[in-house]
Amino acid sequence: MEDDILSLLFYCIPAAITGAVAYYFFKQYSDNENQRRNFQIKKELHQQALPSRLQAYERFSLFLERTKPTKLVVRVAPTSTNKEDYESLLIASIEQEFEHNLAQQIYISDDCWSIIVTAKNATIQMIRKSTISEKVTSADKLREVILTDMMDKRAPGDAGLAFIKDEVSSIWS
Repeated sequence: MEDDILSLLFYCIPAAITGAVAYYFFKQYSDNENQRRNFQIKKELHQQALPSRLQAYERFSLFLERTKPTKLVVRVAPTSTNKEDYESLLIASIEQEFEHNLAQQIYISDDCWSIIVTAKNATIQMIRKSTISEKVTSADKLREVILTDMMDKRAPGDAGLAFIKDEVSSIWS
């Protein structure tokens, strides 16, 4: 009886070891296949989303370029001589441009989005500060002051453009 149990153990132990090794290799294989499938899915999604992401970066670059104060005052002519009306017209132009591109934010990073919003707000703030200046008495004088101020400093959107360029170049590396 003891010999039967011992011989049964001699047959079962190798079978159990073989089963364990087979289970280990099958588990490794199936885990590897799952990772490969997940990688393929992510790769396909990335390839499908890349054109949309690049388009979003292009649109926000265009937004930042179009809302540079020097380009804005040249593109948007005053409708009257009232400086407050011209200020409102410039700010409305910026807001309209911003709202036109609002949906594109889902394709860019949170950091990039916050820099773009900050640049927009800084541009609006700069226009408002120029308007309340004592030397500004008309819409044409407001245009002149904004252009003169921009000769001395960089546009608020320049930092956003630099960030967008860095972010897009990081996509390729």
